Amino acid sequence: MKSTIPFFQGAATRALLGAALALAISLPGQAQTVRELKISHSAPGTSESELHMAAWVFSSYINENSDTLKAKIYPSNALGEERAVYEAMQLGGGASCAVTGTAILNNFSKRLGVIDLPFIWRDYDHMQVALEGPIGDSLSEDLEKSGFKVMAWMTNWGARNIVTSKKKVTQPEDLHGLKIRTIQSPVYIGALNAMGANATPMSFGEVYTSMQTGVLDGFEHGSAIVMSQKFYEVAKYIALTRHFLGPVALVCSKSVWDKLNDREKQVMNEAASLSADVNWALAPKREKEAFTFLRGKGMEITEIDTTGFRKKALTLQDEFAKERGAEDLLQQVRATQ
Repeated sequence: MKSTIPFFQGAATRALLGAALALAISLPGQAQTVRELKISHSAPGTSESELHMAAWVFSSYINENSDTLKAKIYPSNALGEERAVYEAMQLGGGASCAVTGTAILNNFSKRLGVIDLPFIWRDYDHMQVALEGPIGDSLSEDLEKSGFKVMAWMTNWGARNIVTSKKKVTQPEDLHGLKIRTIQSPVYIGALNAMGANATPMSFGEVYTSMQTGVLDGFEHGSAIVMSQKFYEVAKYIALTRHFLGPVALVCSKSVWDKLNDREKQVMNEAASLSADVNWALAPKREKEAFTFLRGKGMEITEIDTTGFRKKALTLQDEFAKERGAEDLLQQVRATQ
């Protein structure tokens, strides 16, 4: 896959991906397909997307190391909008596995919403330690009860910020009244409204056109998505609110997982582990590189004082955790070093 954006050009990055590929081909298998694994995600099928990169590493390892599994990626919601995809997965239909930001999974686990609360994560290290420990194990158990097998926890490449087309946001008051698209999740909607915006849930596939036609004043997302989806063509400003640093989950249908034999499960676990390693290793540099690219496209990126947002977020965190019966989980996240 050839990248159209100068992202995978660093020597360290090439070495990391080279090692990943070397591992992926270390146990050659015969091209004998028994079961197709459909890997779904919502992003474009390019290496600039953390979702596609995770799916690519995962599927590549499986295809090189299993005689009985063949993984195929379906990017850009090719199998349907995200919620519909996961509802089908619960029944063992449609996608076999999916890579997704965890916000959409809040619909299937009340407690999971805690890890998507605004300003909950200090940095990537804080998130990784929490999700690869008892907190992640507990949430994986919750999702398993809803029909999903969590294969790995990962992260988005960059915090989510406010992106606008016409109005430059330089202070919290500038958000008042702006129609800002967000995910159809109570956490995200509540956070954006608390920040002063008019939170507007909308399918991701409709955002570009809605920005273009003025239906939306803006949206909130990470710099990697702004770059890979070419939102710089319809938006001018990014306000660095950094309100969400979003986890990513690689999940499979529990129904599909239960039908696999031990060898197939081993290969898939190894593939997921490798995919997560690549994701976490690349994350810290991804946002910086994306911002450099976006500035080159003419976008204005502005620091903003988030003190007021953070104070409101603490109240929102407590209220949400209590509502979801997840006070203990919230305290564990806050206490994680």
